[in-house]
Parts: sequence; structure tokens; C-alpha cells
Amino acid sequence: MTAAPRMPAAARAVRAGDRRALARLISQVENRDRSAEPTLRALYPFAGHATIVGLTGPLGVGKSSLVNALLRHLRAQDHTVGVIGVDPSSPFSGGSVLGDRIRIDRDPADSGIFFRSMASRGHAGGLAASTREVTRLLDAFGMDVVLVETAGSGQVDVEVGRVASTNVVVLVPHLGDEVQSLKAGLFEIADIFCVNKADLPGADGAARYLSELAGLTPRSDAWRPKVVQASAVNGTGIEALWSAVEAHESYLKTSGQDRALLRERIRDEVLDLYRDRLLTEATDRLERSPELDALVTAVEERSLDPRSAAERLYRGRSAGRGG
Repeated sequence: MTAAPRMPAAARAVRAGDRRALARLISQVENRDRSAEPTLRALYPFAGHATIVGLTGPLGVGKSSLVNALLRHLRAQDHTVGVIGVDPSSPFSGGSVLGDRIRIDRDPADSGIFFRSMASRGHAGGLAASTREVTRLLDAFGMDVVLVETAGSGQVDVEVGRVASTNVVVLVPHLGDEVQSLKAGLFEIADIFCVNKADLPGADGAARYLSELAGLTPRSDAWRPKVVQASAVNGTGIEALWSAVEAHESYLKTSGQDRALLRERIRDEVLDLYRDRLLTEATDRLERSPELDALVTAVEERSLDPRSAAERLYRGRSAGRGG
């Protein structure tokens, strides 16, 4: 009988609750360190149990404050919580524009919370390419809930919908025409709308308006997005917000949508990893190719346009595969 492969020491440490080992592994994932792959493979079977909740919305709506309030509520219920804060990144340094700041008001001695701030590093959709893997690591680490906070800005920052099973779009009163601009993007991924800063005037009107718009937004399932009001400042509405999350999670299970969504997310991830591997290998080869320099010179001299240059590179690679 063939012996089962031995689990890497880093994987054993993560499963044993070693937070430093988890932090090191997350850093390796962010840095695309392929030496971490055996550990990631070993930990994969232990994931799949946490509730993954995405929170997104325009800058300034108080998402971080809302996450803090949710943390207090969840810890009061004895849930362990992982938090991933994904920030826009600098096109120059690749680091977070908003800084890897300590945004979470937490007791350092509380082992039931793990927070990680990540830069999107230019990844389309405002979501770090490694966020899915980090979410899975927090799951395998044993967290009951993982909150993924991203800076949404309309039609592009919606990739959190490909990671989380329940997505909360956070807005505030008096957004006005901005709500219309969000409709085509964030409205399509919203399972729950949260009108934060509900202590301000206009919250009731905003909630009614969102309920009307939510009813008009086409969905591929039978779930109608819930609209809740909350105030992270005074703590009201947080229990209702989490109840809405639980209601959506229950709907996914009873309707069978959870399995369909899981399969769709796995398919997306496998294809993304495949495309990333192809792109990396192809780009590495092309950057060393004398043909690329010749084509760049031709484009620089305007005897060739960029699109035609790219087409020639593609044809050359296709011919090489065919040979």
C-alpha cells in the first residue's frame, strides 16, 4: 500500500493555528512564490467551510467602519473571523494607494480575528489576483467567516462576486444620480444592499429607492436582494445586516445554488490560472525574442501599426506550435 504523502511543515503549522505561519504563507501567495504550491495543495481539502462575505461600494461610504461593527457582532456570537481589505494599488510601486493601514479596531490578544490588507496590484476588477487563494487559506486556518472588503467604483470593481457567496453593496443616503451609474455594475452582484450612515437624513428614502431598483434588476436566480439600514457609528442595524447574510446563505443551500455557484467559481479559477500561466510563459518568451525588437522598431518608425505587430507575433507563435 502506498503511504499518504507527508503534509508540509507549513501546512501543519497553519492547521495548528500558527498565525505567523499563516501570515508568511499569505505573503508567499501575494508574491507568487511557487515554492508555496505544495503547502497550498495540502491545505486545499481543509477549506470549504467558512461563510465568505464580500463588502463593496464607493469610497467614503464607511465600509471599514461597517466591517468593524460586523466584527464586534460576530465575535459576540463567538464566530472566528478573517478579514481581507483589498485596496487600489499604485501603478508605480504596486503598493496600496491607501496604505496597508490598520483599519480594523481589534484587540491584539483576540485570536479569533485575523486581518490582512492587500493591494490589488492593478488586477482588473479591483480584486487582488491572490485574494481567492488567501480567502481559502483563512478558511483552511479554521475561520468561521471571511469578510472581503473592496473599493467598488461602479461597473469594474465587481470581481468580489466571483469570490464571495454573499455580496453586500454598501451605499449611503443622498447618492442621487450615482446610484444609476452603479446599476450596471454593483447592482448585478448585490445580494444585499446596506444603506450605511442610516443616522443621517434621507436613509429611509434611499432604502425605498434601492428596493425599487433591486426589483427591476434582472437576476439569474429567484433571490430578491434585501435592503437593510445600518449605522456603524451607533451600531444599529448590524444584527439585521448579518441576519440578511444568513438568509441568503440559507437560500443558497435550500435552492441548490450553492453547488452551482461553487462549480462556477472553480471553473473561473481554473481558467484564470491557466490563462495566467499561458500569458506569463508567452510573455517571457516574447520579451527575449529578436522579432519583438524588430517589430517595435517598425512601429516606432510608423511603417507598421501596433495591432499588426501583435498579429505578426501571434501568427509566429501559432506557426511554431503547428510545426
